[in-house]
Amino acid sequence: MTEWPKRGLGLLLAVVTYAVDQGIKGWVVDDLDLDRIGQVYVLPFFNLTWTQNFGVSLGLFTAGSPEGRWALVAMTAAIAAFVLIWLLRERKLPEIGALGLVLGGAAGNIHDRFNVGYVIDYADLHFGDWRPFLIFNLADAAITIGVLIILARSLFSRDKPDAEAEPAPRPE
Repeated sequence: MTEWPKRGLGLLLAVVTYAVDQGIKGWVVDDLDLDRIGQVYVLPFFNLTWTQNFGVSLGLFTAGSPEGRWALVAMTAAIAAFVLIWLLRERKLPEIGALGLVLGGAAGNIHDRFNVGYVIDYADLHFGDWRPFLIFNLADAAITIGVLIILARSLFSRDKPDAEAEPAPRPE
């Protein structure tokens, strides 16, 4: 497969990730009315819990002012632009897919912050009182999975010679 169809798959994955993220958030807000009721018990280890995240990962860099909000929008948009450029230059399908997940997740969270001033989080995974993660959303999960794929491939995969590359000339 040549590079552009691969890149198209990465962009399609970004669009699908964004759309599913926004669809779930719309369902959580509009249909479940989670922002009003606060929490819905789903399973013994998973609830839907309304959370407004004014910061970034792990609640860092909380934006307590309109200026902080727009600074976070600008910072995350710049990171998303970097990821898009990387995706458009990447040649390996696994990395392109991972970058598509990161880009789609980033777009979903940027959309929230731009439109409502915070990121809508709702997924509450817990085991008793222990929570291995803060409350998160599909966009956060996509970003995390994409980054983990990129890290794992950079640590554990070895580049194989390109099959299309010309062989080195033999000395005579």
